[in-house]
Formats: sequence, C-alpha cells, structure tokens
Amino acid sequence: MKRILVIYGLLIITFMLFVFYNQNNGSRNADSNPWEQMDEGLRGTIDERYVMVTFLSGIEYWKTAIKGFEDSAQALNVSVEYRGATQYDVNEQVTVLEQVIAKKPAGIALSVINANALTDSINKAVEAGIPIVLFDAGADKSKAYSFLATNNYNAGVTAAHKMAELIGKKGKVAVVTLPNQLNHQDRTVGFQETIFKQYPEIEVVAIKDGKGDQLVSGQAAAEVMKQHPDLQGIFVTEANGGVGVGQLFEYNHKVKIISFDIDKGTLDMVKEGTISATLAQGTWNMGYWSLQFLFHLHHNMTEQSATDIKDGSPLPKFVDTGITVVTQQNVDSFYAK
Repeated sequence: MKRILVIYGLLIITFMLFVFYNQNNGSRNADSNPWEQMDEGLRGTIDERYVMVTFLSGIEYWKTAIKGFEDSAQALNVSVEYRGATQYDVNEQVTVLEQVIAKKPAGIALSVINANALTDSINKAVEAGIPIVLFDAGADKSKAYSFLATNNYNAGVTAAHKMAELIGKKGKVAVVTLPNQLNHQDRTVGFQETIFKQYPEIEVVAIKDGKGDQLVSGQAAAEVMKQHPDLQGIFVTEANGGVGVGQLFEYNHKVKIISFDIDKGTLDMVKEGTISATLAQGTWNMGYWSLQFLFHLHHNMTEQSATDIKDGSPLPKFVDTGITVVTQQNVDSFYAK
C-alpha cells in the first residue's frame, strides 16, 4: 500500500512540475524578442510594413532591387510596398517620401535623387522613430542609418581601366552622366582621376548631362562627336543613357561605349557589340540587405535603440554591394532566368 502511495505521489509531483514548466516557458515565449527566436529564424509579423522608395519608378533597373526586398520580406514574414516618383523629378520624390512618412511604416529603404533636397525629409523621419536605410544613391549629410551601394568611385576606376584597354591607352573620351546625383558624381570622378593619373595619352574632352533619358543622352553624345570627330570612347554612368548613346552608334562600333547596369536593352547591345562593356551592380543585395537592416533597427536588435543613437548608426555606415564587368564573353549569364 505504501509503495502505491509513493508512486501516486511521484506522479502528482511530476505532473505539477510539467504544468509549472510549460506555464513559465509559454510566458517567456510570449514576451521574447526576435533575438530569442534565433533557433527558429528571425520572424516579424505580417502587419509590419516596410516601404521601398525610388525615382523613375517604371525603369527596369529597380526590378532586381525590389526582388531582393521582397525575398527578404518573405524570409522575415513582414509586408513590403514599393513607391516611387514616376519621373526624374526632385519635387515629386520629396512628395512621395513625405506621403510614405505620414503613414508611419516600420522602416523605409530609399534611393535618393538629390541628396540636398531629400535630407530634411530623411531627418524628419528618423527623428520621428522611423528608421531609414539608403541604397544605390545616398545622402551623406542625412541621419539615415546606413548606405548600401556600389562603391561608385571604384566603379569609375574600373570603367577607366576598361576604357583604356578598349582604345589602346590613347585617344579622346567623354562622359555622359547625371551631374546632380552623388553616385554618378563619384563614378565620373573615379573615371576622370584614373585617366588623368594613369593614362596620359587619353584625354577626357567632355562631360555631358544625359538627364537619365535615352534621347537626351544620345543628343549629348552627338554634340561631343560633332566637336570631336576623332572621339574614341564614351563612358555612360547609367543604363537609360547607355542605351540612348548605343542607339547613336548602332551601326558604327568604332566608338567604344561603357555603360552601367544590366537591363535587357543594355545586355542586348553588349551581346551585339554596340556597347563594349557594362558594369553590373549588386542590386538584389541592395534590396535584400536594406530590409534586413531596417528589421534589426525596428526591433531594436542592435547595440543601441533605433531611437537612441547618439554616435551614428550601430550598423555599418556603408556596405559595398559589389560590381562585375559584363562583356560579350559573359553577357549570357546576366539575362534574367
């Protein structure tokens, strides 16, 4: 009889311990933060909404960045939205960004058309507790936490070396760019300085504003050709302009063109030889890691709170997302699968 009572007693104690453990464990799980969920993977909630904001929203260039943003959202179980100025218009992008800020999303990934024009809006959002991460084109005087992009100066250096190779290290070259946009400024300076320092027999004879437009860029290249009929090469710092310049030289491959990015129009021109080379950016990386950074900031999963940063961002201030030179030899591998 005593043995039976002992067994019943042990069973009762075991049951009580089981209930106590599960109640406490359940309570810990309910109050856990994302770091405590590492074994199960970082997971947010579907009502967390993050927004990507760009300019020239309809161009093909952004598609890979959006895909990276969406892939990251799927991995984190959060919602994302894409907004952008439809034109290359500073005021329109400011309006779009202000509209997004007013809806108080969990975070904003932003590519900046003009650093000076967007800085006040960026700072207002950050001060209101909405984290902003910049990608592709930045605003270095703003309070944005991080900037994920190509090292654009180094991209210009790469373009200069490739151009020198293409034209035999001598001749006249020109640049068609977007002079008011920081990333394009860096590409242009990297190209110019490398030509000047390392290739004394190459002369940069003109730098033209292509306004991110095919027609305007083609006209700018035509003006340079009229002034310098012996022009050997043109470096175009963005994809729309590259296609526009390529159309001008579609039946004359004597002038070597180096462009930027890997939209289908650019890749087709590389494949047929109109564009000699283009520089492929890590745009998927920009979108994917922008959202990862925003998620960490929103959930205070950094060394400091997203709303209590006194000495800058706890995340890396700049992340180089990489670049690859695309030519006829490797162009096929860059078409969308």
